[in-house]
Amino acid sequence: MFPDDIALIARQVVVAAAARNLIIATAESCTGGLVAGALTAVAGSSAVVDRGFVTYSNAAKTSMLGVPADLIGTHGAVSESVARAMAIGAVDRSDATVSVSITGIAGPSGGSEDKPVGLVHFAACGPDGVIHAEHRYGDIGRDGVRLASIRTALEILLHRIKA
Repeated sequence: MFPDDIALIARQVVVAAAARNLIIATAESCTGGLVAGALTAVAGSSAVVDRGFVTYSNAAKTSMLGVPADLIGTHGAVSESVARAMAIGAVDRSDATVSVSITGIAGPSGGSEDKPVGLVHFAACGPDGVIHAEHRYGDIGRDGVRLASIRTALEILLHRIKA
């Protein structure tokens, strides 16, 4: 279902989480649940995946993950602070011990000079704290941004699990 490289890293995430007795949640905006989909495509993932939050709207980020509306208002939904709050909210509002969040502009519209199409913020929350990454993929098409974001999110999650 997913490209081989995504399937491979998803499998690595599931194995690493199982080895460390960690439970995963995802908080996704521009990827629309595809990271959770990649993880749950792995046989045995039910032992380590608790849930995925698809929070495409700002209201969903606030109601489902507890992201403060004023944080979104001040920094915008596509920002480091919102990505961090999403990752923390996913752990706080689930049975997970580790999470990954994704918020970005997949395009083809919605970008600006400050926040162009292809800008994606990621965060991962775990027992050792929260890490953040920002990627500017460029205008590589909506599917391209989403696929690249799935890869990056899984890599960041794997790094957080192994930390």
